Amino acid sequence: MSTPSPANTAATATSAAAETVKPSNFLRQIIEHDLDKGTYATRRWAGTPGDAAHHAQGEPDPAKIRTRFPPEPNGYLHVGHAKSICINFGLARDYGGVCHLRFDDTNPEKEDTEYVNSIIDAVKWLGFDWTQIGQAPGSAAPYQASDYFDFMYRAAEYLIEAGHAYVDEQTAEQMRVNRGDFSKPGVDSPFRSRTPAENLALFREMKDGQHEDGSMVLRAKIDMASPNINMRDPAIYRIRRATHHNTGDTWCIYPMYTYAHPIEDALEQITHSLCTLEFEDQRPFYDWLLERLTEGGLLASPPPRQYEFARLNLTYVITSKRKLAQLVYDHKVSGWDDPRMPTIVGLRRRGYTPAAIQTFAERIGVTKSDSWIDYSTLEGCLREDLELKAHRGMAVLNPVKLVLTNWDDVMGTGHLEPCSLPALPHPPEGVESPVRHFTIGKEVWIEREDFEEVPPKGYKRLYPPRPGADGQMLPGNTVRLKGGYVIECTGCTKDANGVITEVLATVVPDTKSGTPGADSVKVKAAITWVGVADGVNAEVRMYDRLFLDAQPDAGGKDFIESLNPNSLKVVTAIVEPSLANAKPDDKFQFERHGYFVADRVDHRAEKPVFNLAVGLKDSWGK
Repeated sequence: MSTPSPANTAATATSAAAETVKPSNFLRQIIEHDLDKGTYATRRWAGTPGDAAHHAQGEPDPAKIRTRFPPEPNGYLHVGHAKSICINFGLARDYGGVCHLRFDDTNPEKEDTEYVNSIIDAVKWLGFDWTQIGQAPGSAAPYQASDYFDFMYRAAEYLIEAGHAYVDEQTAEQMRVNRGDFSKPGVDSPFRSRTPAENLALFREMKDGQHEDGSMVLRAKIDMASPNINMRDPAIYRIRRATHHNTGDTWCIYPMYTYAHPIEDALEQITHSLCTLEFEDQRPFYDWLLERLTEGGLLASPPPRQYEFARLNLTYVITSKRKLAQLVYDHKVSGWDDPRMPTIVGLRRRGYTPAAIQTFAERIGVTKSDSWIDYSTLEGCLREDLELKAHRGMAVLNPVKLVLTNWDDVMGTGHLEPCSLPALPHPPEGVESPVRHFTIGKEVWIEREDFEEVPPKGYKRLYPPRPGADGQMLPGNTVRLKGGYVIECTGCTKDANGVITEVLATVVPDTKSGTPGADSVKVKAAITWVGVADGVNAEVRMYDRLFLDAQPDAGGKDFIESLNPNSLKVVTAIVEPSLANAKPDDKFQFERHGYFVADRVDHRAEKPVFNLAVGLKDSWGK
């Protein structure tokens, strides 16, 4: 009764996406323009990243374009990263190129192999691969910035010798003050006029560990009066005694991200370096650095170009890694994979599919202007994907027992009548729906809300006999037990506190669904139910949005104050026997309630656990 595996779903989604004509956007227009002009047609690729001499020995690049997805392994990826993954890998796929997965691991104090592994898993789960053209799928290892540390150091020495970099011994506070601001230019460092030989000697001393952490940095020598503050001699190397997860204690100096990133792109022969708008002000330095290293013959020409797009702003969500980590470490959630978290592992555990996330990324488009996307858009993509895939099942989330008082007389004492319904009401063309089987007997479970002792106007479910306008008693209401029989409500029983403990009804003979007499009694409602005889107890986690505020951290607000106290409600439900066969990560539609997934971590055959993925319709937009 399970749905297709995530791997199969992802592969199908990726294949289908590749065959679909995508709507144009400014990034596609840039790529198509470059392909038409042959901007990168002369590039060569030596099979691995490297400098100009390395690639000169290679063949003409078989990849028409090269993009990259370069996360820093200092946390779990979130839905914003999912958008970037879909953009970078999707464009490479659509234009006969390759997208590189690369770890920007230049900050050793915050990085961990746990995050490396989680990122690899997330990209693969979304249905993408970073294999080079001509290699077997899944055979390529991700690239790492730390593998390029030797070249980065060599490039820094070249910049020093060419007069483009110097060692600065100012304190961090002195550098901050002398940098100036938007209203006044910066002030030259007193160490800016050192000779290349002096700077080279000091930089080598930094590398050899002869100076304390923070005592000096290497800075690019550009223009302290530049209107772009990022061009005012930015730091490119700092002393940091920290063990790196990949290089160990080989280095005590580490490159700054703004210096390392363009070099990584160039060594990997990236053509289109796509990033979010916050890096727009860094582009002039990106171009400056690559121009210097290209004219020096260290890097191949033409160099990569950087293009920026708007990041994902999703309502009722935060995407700051620091704030997401705070939620985890302050135990506001159960972990990075808590189904309320916007992390990819959280979305996966919630029941989201790769196809739904790829559809979402396509639907919201790519622009250069910031805007907010309503969370219901993401939920709608999941509903669309699961509508035709998720097997149906009945589950009672707030059960009360329904006793059919005439069952034994009509059907025979202890009789259990077999019933069935299709698992997929609308199977794909040419596919026959699987059938799910269950039984009905004298006692079944129904939703407590399906009985009202005094029904409100328009109520069509179960209610007992009541006096009519003429004083005569009107019969109780009739409904169909879905897939079973028509029943007529006769009353209820209560405990000493007045709480209803049982709903009473009689079964109408010869009205079983699928038999000739099924339509002999007309009813206005059909209700879901689960037989007492074969129902299975299950833990059901009813998840809601984690925040009550559509923009929980906007304007400096304390996002913790916006936490939704009712974002998780755990109930003991009773589910039909077909759901007892669920495997972790199998997805279902609990009829009338929504789409649910068997929890990837806690679900077991002996103790089923289901998570609410999304309701049948948007309730927050109303």
